[in-house]
This record gives sequence, C-alpha cells and structure tokens, in this order.
Amino acid sequence: QVQLVESGGGLVQAGGSLRLSCAASGRTFSSYAMGWFRQAPGKERQFVASINWSGGITRYADSVKGRFTISRDNAKNTVYLQMNSLKPEDTAVYYCARGTTGGVPREYAYWGQGTQVTVSS
Repeated sequence: QVQLVESGGGLVQAGGSLRLSCAASGRTFSSYAMGWFRQAPGKERQFVASINWSGGITRYADSVKGRFTISRDNAKNTVYLQMNSLKPEDTAVYYCARGTTGGVPREYAYWGQGTQVTVSS
C-alpha cells in the first residue's frame, strides 16, 4: 500500500515562500513519476508540476512557471515543491500524487491527504 504524506503548508504573505514536502512509503518510490496538484474552494483540481522518476524531466503549469520548482530525493522517498513569489491566487489545498508526468488527475493512482497553503495579500 502506497502512502503519501504532505507537509509544509501554512499561511504566508504575498511575495513569500514555502517549501512543501511529500514523503512516500514503499520501496518503489524511485520507479515512478510524481506530481503536485492544487484545489481551491469551488474549483477543480489543477495541475501544478510533475517530475519523472529520475528528476531529469519536469513540467509546470504556466501559472507557476518561473516561481515554483519541483524536485525529488529518491534516497529519502520524498518529493518537494519550492514555491517562491507566492500570490493570493496560489491559495489552495496542495496534493502530491504518484503516477505519470501528465497534467490530469486521472493519470495518478495514489494521492496524499493534502496540505493547506494560504497566501494573504
């Protein structure tokens, strides 16, 4: 059974930074791509970023490109999302997921419980 546990969310002022972490259980972490999604109240879950198994290929939503960086440490079974220059519109629950490098939720089989990020103006 795969378990994903996010941490690092919180309240930050616009322009600030946060680093999200997602710790995965199991021995197969390094075999799979990982992704970050977010969901604001009343909105659909939205792709944020993804990274392939080795960390050599990354993808970003246009809305976060140049501000967010996804990375992974396979020795620690952890994927990260460094978020800089945060904006109020980045406010959402952020989820990590295991699956592909694709941009749609159905391509990901396992999900964490989410961590709240709130950016104040």
